[in-house]
Amino acid sequence: MKKSIYILLFVFILGACDEGFEEVNVNPTKPVQVDVSTKLTAAILLASSERYDNWRANLIYQSTMMQHIAALPGYWSGDKYFWNQGYASSLMDRYYTGVIKQVEDMLLQMENEGSPDEMKAITRILRVFAFSRLTDLYGDIPYSEAGKAVIEGIVQPKYDPQSEIYADMLKELEESAAALGSGTSDFGSADIIYNGDQAKWKRLANSLMLRLGFRLIKVDPAGAQAWVAKAIAGGVMESNDDIFYVPHTDGPEGINRNGNGEVFTADGNPRMSKTFVDFLQAGNDPRLPILCARRGDGSTAPADLIGLPNGLDAQMLMDDTGEENTDNYAEPNRSVITGQDAPMFFQTYAEVEFMLAEANVRWGLAGDAETHYNNGVRAAMEMLAMYGPGGEIASADIDDYLANNPYDAANALEQINTQYWAATFLNEYETFSNWRRTGYPVLTPTNYPGNVTNGTIPRRLTYTQGEQINNPENYNEAVSRQGPDLLTTRVWWDVE
Repeated sequence: MKKSIYILLFVFILGACDEGFEEVNVNPTKPVQVDVSTKLTAAILLASSERYDNWRANLIYQSTMMQHIAALPGYWSGDKYFWNQGYASSLMDRYYTGVIKQVEDMLLQMENEGSPDEMKAITRILRVFAFSRLTDLYGDIPYSEAGKAVIEGIVQPKYDPQSEIYADMLKELEESAAALGSGTSDFGSADIIYNGDQAKWKRLANSLMLRLGFRLIKVDPAGAQAWVAKAIAGGVMESNDDIFYVPHTDGPEGINRNGNGEVFTADGNPRMSKTFVDFLQAGNDPRLPILCARRGDGSTAPADLIGLPNGLDAQMLMDDTGEENTDNYAEPNRSVITGQDAPMFFQTYAEVEFMLAEANVRWGLAGDAETHYNNGVRAAMEMLAMYGPGGEIASADIDDYLANNPYDAANALEQINTQYWAATFLNEYETFSNWRRTGYPVLTPTNYPGNVTNGTIPRRLTYTQGEQINNPENYNEAVSRQGPDLLTTRVWWDVE
């Protein structure tokens, strides 16, 4: 059933993928409307997005900045700290003309059609997720006026301060959770995430609240604690059955496929970062042969898996190591995790358990930190089975890992958030955000010649060039308020 939905959606989604903030709505007053359930499926796939922004924003920039992946060619800008404006703005370019346009249309259509509150709540939760990705990556963004071109005639939306965006997103999650019950929504199987299960969407709303509440930790510690406590009380994810992910198919075209998988199909340059491989090897981590394979022959034997140092080109690698053949380095395992039909993870139960552990360490909330830490590690390893049989890890191997790498209360925040870093591999939006929030894992910056950050890891990506031309007044106001439109400018919640 899901596959047939994807096939029917393809033509519809192509029509939704236009360009420019000035055309961010279909006309909701037209007499013929696409069914809102079909629009939900499209919105979910548009949130997962395509090769374009997954290649540029997720992998080229964030995965290498966070030292999960490394690559030698110059267009892999992230760990060389180069500025490529088109790459840096790619999520903004795709999300506003894709998922943001879609959810705004859906909410107006459901209001006009008198749709049930639980359907609106599900759409509002998806809307928060999409906007949270945008604001966490860029800072101040079009929010309150975004998607209002047809609805209100706003073709030059203002950029809202991130502090106001966060306040509204948290309110939206709280209200949406309250509107959800325990039955099945009318979205039914068009909801390719939870099949209309309201209880799972409710737990997701609270889990996203937990995530966004923790984002406030440096700028508003009391507010962070209050929202974290509220999320926990409301009920968060309970198992890997609650994971927020998109099940992709290998076709028939584009958006149905996993965008990361499309990148790995097209680009043979990415290698596993030495930082990440060294971490996995040091703990004798059973995820190592699932996540990594030697490029040359596909070997997953731990002794064969060598990570590529970040921040080098081919000549520098030769000078530093004497190695010329990059096929001797590990790459993301093409037999398990890089398929175009692989799941795309947005938020996992493992992440939630690590945040519960941190909540206990910081404020005494949520029960025992060690139990949550162990649950998080176990969930992060068990969820790899969602990639297929090649991702399965025996329970005994997880037990051995936890016995040999026990919870360390004296080093709890670093240990918890380093495991969070490992668990969010390939969801680099979340890796980058959590690293900025916590500072963990401690990463050694690179200093490639000609970098634009003075040898420091970037703190955000930059706005699309089109906004400087088409929306200059609002763009300039945002830059004046937030700081220069540079990779080194910090967003509101990322204070020093």
